[in-house]
Amino acid sequence: MPVVRAGGVTLAYDEYGTGEPVVMVTGTGAPGRMWRTHQVPALTAAGHCVITLDNRGIPPSDPCPDDFTLDAMAADVARLIDRLDVGPCRVVGYSLGAIAVQELLLARPDLVRQAVLVATAARSDALTEAMTAADFELGDGAIGLPPRFRAYVKALQNLSPRTLNDDERLQDWLAVFEMAAPDPSAVRGQLGLQLIPDRRPAYRRISRPCLVIGFQDDLVVRPHLSREVAAAIPGARYTEIPGCGHYGYLENPAAVNSAIIEFFNHGRQNANSRPHASRLDGLVGPTARV
Repeated sequence: MPVVRAGGVTLAYDEYGTGEPVVMVTGTGAPGRMWRTHQVPALTAAGHCVITLDNRGIPPSDPCPDDFTLDAMAADVARLIDRLDVGPCRVVGYSLGAIAVQELLLARPDLVRQAVLVATAARSDALTEAMTAADFELGDGAIGLPPRFRAYVKALQNLSPRTLNDDERLQDWLAVFEMAAPDPSAVRGQLGLQLIPDRRPAYRRISRPCLVIGFQDDLVVRPHLSREVAAAIPGARYTEIPGCGHYGYLENPAAVNSAIIEFFNHGRQNANSRPHASRLDGLVGPTARV
């Protein structure tokens, strides 16, 4: 796995395919390879060079320092884009990664051509705060959850009723969850970064075309929170995918990939046909469901 060193920080990444670059940013405690099964093949087939990042806290990237912040996470994405000299590029963020991309859009809009924000929020609410406090307590405890119990809870939190009611699919998911124990140090370093004040007023300054994707059955980031992000960003488009929980990019990857590629293609067509078009052209529209 290649690494870049910039600003005293070491970041690991992977690069796939050739073409227009897309940088993909994961959520809490997740490695960049989470995109490899479904999103990387679809995007490379659509003519993109896909760059997946291991956020700090995910080896071999540097550990998260004690004072790691959301701004620092966004700055790491900027470091990668700058160091690889691929900006302005398209950026996709998921969950905490999407919130970091939103801060990147404010701090370094020059690096972003288009952004896709998946399962994102503009503020933390009571449920987010309760989940985070519980995760901190669990991480600080001397006894971890038994693997089967952890898998069961993870399934309830992140999957849709459609998947939970499909015995064959659910058994596959439970097996994966049971084997894939999280790295406590990676999760701990990023915990709490999603606890943000209401950023909707700030997001009105975002000047790059954005697509926000919500998942109808998401219990971690309820879709109304994602709709708030789309409503705050000028000209943003919102798409809500039914029958998906928080892991919707894995439950229905075809719908997610189609929405991303269509958005990118629309932006490319507008740029080619009208080189002096407004940054909002082709992006203003009603909520779409796919």
